[in-house]
Amino acid sequence: MKKEYKLSEMKKRRNPHAARLKKQVTIRIGTDVIAYFKSLSDETGIPYQSLINLYLRDCVENERKIDLSWTS
Repeated sequence: MKKEYKLSEMKKRRNPHAARLKKQVTIRIGTDVIAYFKSLSDETGIPYQSLINLYLRDCVENERKIDLSWTS
């Protein structure tokens, strides 16, 4: 590693991962749902928020739709 870098001489380049950045949002989730993902987190060692994100990403990639029709 160099002791000193000349940043003004460096070429700029775009972050190749910029399209996959996460955005912080506020969302209301049931306590039972959070408890479920927290228990999965304890089993897998993966943070529960990451598990929720992985699950939602899987839904997006597989174009899963929720069934909102209720029978009487």
